[in-house]
Amino acid sequence: MKQLKYSAVAIALISTLAACGGSGSDDTTPPPTDDKFEFAATEMITNLTDDVIISGYSTLAIKGEEMFLASQTLVANKTQANLLAAQEAWKAARQPWEQGESHIFGPVDSLGIDPHLDSWPLNTTDLKTVLTNNSGFSADTIKGWNDDVQGFHTMEYLLFGDGVVDNQKDVADLSMSEAEYLMGLSEVFRDYTKTLDDSWLISHDGQTGKAYGELVKNPGTADNTFYASQVGVIQELVNGMIGIVDEVGNGKIADPFGTSAATADTSKVESQYSWNSLTDFSDNIIGVRNVYQGELTGASDKQGIIDFVKAGDEALALRVSSEIDDAIIKIQAIKGSNNMPFRQAIADAEGRGRIQTAVDALSKLQASLESDVVPLLNKWKV
Repeated sequence: MKQLKYSAVAIALISTLAACGGSGSDDTTPPPTDDKFEFAATEMITNLTDDVIISGYSTLAIKGEEMFLASQTLVANKTQANLLAAQEAWKAARQPWEQGESHIFGPVDSLGIDPHLDSWPLNTTDLKTVLTNNSGFSADTIKGWNDDVQGFHTMEYLLFGDGVVDNQKDVADLSMSEAEYLMGLSEVFRDYTKTLDDSWLISHDGQTGKAYGELVKNPGTADNTFYASQVGVIQELVNGMIGIVDEVGNGKIADPFGTSAATADTSKVESQYSWNSLTDFSDNIIGVRNVYQGELTGASDKQGIIDFVKAGDEALALRVSSEIDDAIIKIQAIKGSNNMPFRQAIADAEGRGRIQTAVDALSKLQASLESDVVPLLNKWKV
């Protein structure tokens, strides 16, 4: 549609110039224009790899260790204060993970770490069977079980309860079996987060392969079978941004939202037990902003995808930046003035209106990334 529109405008303009005459020349065909642009991408790719992706995974590994220690403390001394501390440790680990979903490629995928850490939905039936028929819960044993009784959401369920009425669990309702399983899960979780961090810093396959961070920063080398050029790296980064914007708008929000309040389905709400869903969604798009701006929130300003876009189309660069911020604001506004959790907002008339506004903002951002940013890769003079 855009090409037809622009062609019509161009034809009308040429016709007008011909009717008005010119400088005496009979040639009314405009000279060809070169819409290619130049951009030195090495600094940007290095910064995004080291200061956004690796920094985020290193933070996740630290939070994974803290989650394990909080679980150990809770098992050793089952108090309400220690349960609350473990809940906060879970939320603290959740943040870098959700922000990191804007670049879910590389070892997090090839090593199967994503499903190990973040499978959804949780299989509560199998979880109850596990809790009834087992004890001790060694990390090695847990690693052999299905992903849908491991990871973030299993720990979330044990820490916060079912989330139907509230997200405030009394420590008296935490059985010793649940607490011990939580500790085993958090040990497995810690190990996977460390493996992910090491894969970017030491070896992408945990064996003899190079650190994945070095492969991203050095495309086109003889031993780099992952990236043939910097174009491939930037394409991977942009596609990662598009992927999570699509997942949040058309999956995480749209699936439980349904077509009406009557078809809304709370069982599809991710992070429903802790009522952390809106924070998850917001962090997902904050992760997009981190990649776009080239910095974790509050860090010093360095090169990001915005600098690549700005080299090709400065107005577009600013527009996309504004659309990212707008999507984050609209997601955060879903809670309304009474701090309504997402699982309730999907069945509330006013809440649904705010949700639709957020979905529209995400759709607008996705369209800009797909239709306007991606084509710049073909205009880049590499």
